[in-house]
Amino acid sequence: MKAVHINDVSKKFGDIVSVKDLELDIKSGEFFTFLGPSGCGKTTTLRMIAGFYYPSKGKIYFDNQDVTTLQPNKRNIGMVFQNYALFPHMTVNENIAFGLEIRKYDKKTIKEKVDRIRELVHLGPYGTRKINELSGGQQQRVALARALVIEPDILLLDEPLSNLDAKLREETRIEIKRIQSELGVTTIYVTHDQTEAMAMSDRIMVMEHGVVKQIGTPQEIYHRPNNRFVATFIGETNLLTMKVQSIEDNIITVTNDNGLVLQGLTENLAPGLQVSNGDEVFISIRPEAFENGPGENTVTGIVELIEFTGVSVNYFIKWNDTTLKAMIISRGTAILQAGDMIELHIPKQNIYFLGE
Repeated sequence: MKAVHINDVSKKFGDIVSVKDLELDIKSGEFFTFLGPSGCGKTTTLRMIAGFYYPSKGKIYFDNQDVTTLQPNKRNIGMVFQNYALFPHMTVNENIAFGLEIRKYDKKTIKEKVDRIRELVHLGPYGTRKINELSGGQQQRVALARALVIEPDILLLDEPLSNLDAKLREETRIEIKRIQSELGVTTIYVTHDQTEAMAMSDRIMVMEHGVVKQIGTPQEIYHRPNNRFVATFIGETNLLTMKVQSIEDNIITVTNDNGLVLQGLTENLAPGLQVSNGDEVFISIRPEAFENGPGENTVTGIVELIEFTGVSVNYFIKWNDTTLKAMIISRGTAILQAGDMIELHIPKQNIYFLGE
């Protein structure tokens, strides 16, 4: 399996910059995800790696091989598209075998490889079925098998689960991760779905308007966002504009015009962020950061709205003119009602300080 190195790559379509000055190293065998909203440049980047687009500037390497202008069929990649691109007139076996036949493998080898990969994706009994006789999840696995049977150096997945319903999407993402782990193939996955990215990835690249906003593990991206965009795009957060009141030892005290006073730790400053007394700063507090009862950073407010999700109860709390969302694990205890008073606290280590 090969590593992917992207060196100062940009892509323009006319005057529109789709990807700007991208620097990226993807390790051999890694499950790496491009995450961001529509139009952020993630699919364009994937297509440059595949060879469907050439960069306007910069270089792309597979290990030490410069593939920047190499044709797609010379790159030994497997690709699964959003719409699967299967041949409806062919059987499952014929679809899977297509890439092997193009590569002129003999019939015995083709049969052995097709049978083996069909079992791997849990389609053992379906070899002679036509595509229109399969469910959406089965079709998705045929597309995955067709991409893997050629033994690619790199597997590219372009929003492969977007056409599936919620339950099937969850089941299929588990299967994709299982297969990727078993084969150890370098995998690059494109999605706008943060849950998919968090659940499947070794590392994630978050993009906005063609620019990389952060690269890190799911835990780093979620718990230590570099900026406001990442904090709000990944999961949910309470993002508040505050003013630095004091900095003493490793404690930062911030306040806002509504009289809310909170304390956090200097170790939770975003990378490169420096603050002084009087500076405006943004703080990110995840809903699950709240804990029941009084304690450090106590917040007492009125419950405006309740969401019961089974696992948790989400309270929307009004504190003067500030609205906060708190997620409390449901343990069968009584649920508060709209208009009730609630008292919660936020441990210092759960407050994260952001710049722009």
